[in-house]
Amino acid sequence: MKILFLTPQLPFPPDKGATIRTFALMKGLAQRGHQIHLLSFINSEEDESWLPHMRPYYAGVSTVVAPRRSKLTRLRTLIFSTLPDMAWRLPSAAFADKLGDLLGRESFDIVQAESIEMAQYALLALGQRRPGEKKPVVIFDDLNAEYILQKRAFDIDRRSPRKWHKALYSWVQWQRLRAYETHVSRCVDEVIAVSEADAASIAALDGSITIRVIPNGVDCMFFSPNAQPAAYPAPTKIKHMASLVFTGTMDFRPNIDAVVWFCKDILPLIKRDVFHVHFYIVGKNPPAEVQALAGPAVTVTGYVSDIRPYMAHSSVYVVPMRMGSGTKLKVLEAMAMKIPVVSTALGAEGIDAIPGKHLLLADTAADFARHVIALLDNAAERQRLADNARRLVEEKYDWATIVPALEKVYTQALISR
Repeated sequence: MKILFLTPQLPFPPDKGATIRTFALMKGLAQRGHQIHLLSFINSEEDESWLPHMRPYYAGVSTVVAPRRSKLTRLRTLIFSTLPDMAWRLPSAAFADKLGDLLGRESFDIVQAESIEMAQYALLALGQRRPGEKKPVVIFDDLNAEYILQKRAFDIDRRSPRKWHKALYSWVQWQRLRAYETHVSRCVDEVIAVSEADAASIAALDGSITIRVIPNGVDCMFFSPNAQPAAYPAPTKIKHMASLVFTGTMDFRPNIDAVVWFCKDILPLIKRDVFHVHFYIVGKNPPAEVQALAGPAVTVTGYVSDIRPYMAHSSVYVVPMRMGSGTKLKVLEAMAMKIPVVSTALGAEGIDAIPGKHLLLADTAADFARHVIALLDNAAERQRLADNARRLVEEKYDWATIVPALEKVYTQALISR
């Protein structure tokens, strides 16, 4: 098949959720003999230095520098537009022109738009399909049920008066995203969700929407307890026997909320019983709110080239997520590394894991702390959970299993046309 992916950023380097998923899917499809083309936004022309790393998997790559919104422009759309904020992030005449040119010159079987920001271009691709034409099949990969993410953010922020301005923003975006996701999902030929939970949320918008679940995955060879990650210099190497770790892009609002809640409400309870515990917050772009958490018991690393040493040297991986949607790749990575996981129910949403067998779940600070303390005190229990979790990701969440499922979605979509 000849497949065109539309992405809001280059999928390389694959160092955060969206790029990890997109690159793994495209690489896997290319390795299975499909012809992959990419039209992507880039932050600057310097990003094109990554293209040589991608070329082995792509028949063609085109890029457009992402537009920049001024604060005034954003304020105007927030006040006067009925479209959600995310729909205004990447409007680009240059991108639309390149897409039109590609669709005019090439005969694609599939056009796949990655994320809600790119939904406008999925609609554009549909508009360029001539009456009676069956191809390309246009697919919207909804990486999160975005309206649910904003609903959950509203539910959390409305509890704190100092966050009411954020709650108001989330309430407005929740309403606009619900309408926009409904419209886009009705128009495209297929919608892909990353979990059954997200699929149910999208189906709740309109029962007639065709939704296929292609879960997030993990490279079980790269994230392996037997892997030999690059060594770190002594000053940054984990030295604490009772260490906890959280990884993620740290300017992402749900991640910020997670680590702030953990440090303010959960970590003090753990330290009552395990006074030498240390918490590592690993990930790029930590804002001032996260950097302020650093102290004797907390390390904020900022960007690291390889997260595996921090995971491999930790006793427990914590996922104190209270907002968000989709499936958290960080959970799958920890499971693959055989690091026992303690998570909120939302943090583990979309993963077919059994509480008490593959991980431990807790939705209050007291329960979360109790589970972490119990694991720190019980090496055998840590090993049992880790072994079960590794088997789960090997069976259900390795990209080698997921890519053929996506291939099947494409085949069925083409046949049904």
